[in-house]
Amino acid sequence: MNRKAIAVLTACTTLAACTMGPDFKAPAALSVSGFSAEPVKDAVGLHWQRGQDIAADWWTIFHSPQLDALIKDAFAHNPDVQAAQASLRVAMENVKAQQGAFYPAVSGGLAGSRNKQSAQLSPALASPALLYNLYQTQLSVSWAPDIWGANRRTVEALQAQADGQRYQLQSAYVGLASNLVAAAIQEASLREQIAATQELVADQRQVLDIQSRQNALGQISRQDVAAQETVLAQTEALLPPLRKQLAQQRDLLSVLAGHYPADPVPQVFQMRELALPEDLPLTVPSQLVGQRADVRMAEETMHAASAQLGIAIANTLPNIVLTANAGAVSTQLGQLFGAGTGFWAFGGSLTQPIFDGGTLRHRERAAQATLDQASFLYRGTVLRAFQDVADTLAAVENDLAAEQSAETAEQAASRSLSLARDQEAVGQASRLSLLVAQASYSQAKLAVIVAHANRLADSAALFQALGGGWWNRSADIAAGATQPKLEN
Repeated sequence: MNRKAIAVLTACTTLAACTMGPDFKAPAALSVSGFSAEPVKDAVGLHWQRGQDIAADWWTIFHSPQLDALIKDAFAHNPDVQAAQASLRVAMENVKAQQGAFYPAVSGGLAGSRNKQSAQLSPALASPALLYNLYQTQLSVSWAPDIWGANRRTVEALQAQADGQRYQLQSAYVGLASNLVAAAIQEASLREQIAATQELVADQRQVLDIQSRQNALGQISRQDVAAQETVLAQTEALLPPLRKQLAQQRDLLSVLAGHYPADPVPQVFQMRELALPEDLPLTVPSQLVGQRADVRMAEETMHAASAQLGIAIANTLPNIVLTANAGAVSTQLGQLFGAGTGFWAFGGSLTQPIFDGGTLRHRERAAQATLDQASFLYRGTVLRAFQDVADTLAAVENDLAAEQSAETAEQAASRSLSLARDQEAVGQASRLSLLVAQASYSQAKLAVIVAHANRLADSAALFQALGGGWWNRSADIAAGATQPKLEN
């Protein structure tokens, strides 16, 4: 290669250091003092661990081996997670494919043909032969120096998309675990509600039997019996919807774990097997942005949009393409690489858009608008993340008050039932009074079940709202992808 060619390549390499468009900068750290207007406070049965990190397997706080096994099974077989893993692999391969554009493209070829030349034309060969074979081998090199950084910005945009897909995968894991925990809690709650409702139905039937006999003896009116019949029918009507919900929760658990409903998961959940955590983490508000996978995805979308703006700007500038060809041509295959058969060519082209009807200008403006849109969407995602945490904190605190009230009512109903039993034993109260007290206790017990399930569910929702601890998960679950690190 002569000195002029070396000078051209050196100049192109120097120019390739330029990169058009803005260099992306992560959004500034938030200066938010809290998640809601009212600060959260500790209470009896509820303690906030401020600044505590969240474990990747946060669901183990419920101390349910069955739940642990179910989530492990679901992580391995859930199709949504597997699809997210495949999408991540696609994104990573696209980055590597685009990186290949930094290097010259080299191709080789070998061709052969049988030709018959017209006698009315000059011979195509140096000899007068009109019938001949032609063999050709060629090596072609083409390189477009990345003068304005269009390819670097393209790689940057694809890398941002890959990073966003990596956060999407982590979000899929967190969402799957949260959905499984919620479904397990709901199943356990429904089982308890069905059992309590069945007890209530049994008590009300006994009341109805007594009232029917009293009516036959003329002690009460038919209207009293009809009222009890209505109460019993209304209570019995609660059972089919509860059983339907239980069947649907079983189907949901199976599908989330990657099973068909006809092949249900072996785990069966009961309320007594799910421990209620009294110590709950409370992330520092300024760290929430780094812990929420959806926020990190929105940031990477903004990053990709910033890179796309640089690409749009680079497309308006001159573009250089260098080409080189070398090879050999012969009428005899055995002489293809002999003396005098070689040829070569070296050249370059410079292309500058002059007039395109405003296409490139408007594409640049569209890229800028896309970046603005991504910035606003990022801010909206952050706001919704803080809303999620604020809503969940309020739910946890109010769940505690609701459960305490329900437990107080249950204790009062239990005392009333105990007194009714004592009075009925010594003949101071009728059997009917005892059954009424039993029905009241069953209703109070049902309210406690619902309140306790709400506390369990909202405690799980809090872990999801705070990010789900994905940053503490090992990298091997991401199909060999590098695990993103949490940024404070």
